Amino acid sequence: MTTRQELPAPAPIVAPHSADFWAATAQERFVVGHCPACDQWFWPPTRSFCPRCGGPARLREPSGKGTVYSYTIVRASGAIALGGGPYQDAVPYVLAYVELAEGPTVLTNIVGVEPEDVTISLAVRVVFARTGGPEDPALPRFQPV
Repeated sequence: MTTRQELPAPAPIVAPHSADFWAATAQERFVVGHCPACDQWFWPPTRSFCPRCGGPARLREPSGKGTVYSYTIVRASGAIALGGGPYQDAVPYVLAYVELAEGPTVLTNIVGVEPEDVTISLAVRVVFARTGGPEDPALPRFQPV
């Protein structure tokens, strides 16, 4: 059994095409892309058009619930894997694809559980890690329901 540590929450670089997404996270609202014309939900949420029909897209809040589709436990030191930085002492942590109830798959972290207890199909819900950066955007992560 490993000892669970808090993951760092570095402030993201907010580009013009992602500003609305990060503004929503600052309010602890999780949004994904959605096409009202064909009801397609998608990730990443920064597209201005639907990947299915090409229609105009907008941001919409999903339920925030999903299941672990795939995951890995990162055990290599951040100093080796990422050249240092905020994740240098964060190992072990879980990097996972979460399939949202609405369909899209999101690359994220699983928190609030020992890495060894994460399983495929684990039911999870979105939580937010405050970054303290400009406008204080939050990183969406997922924890078991």
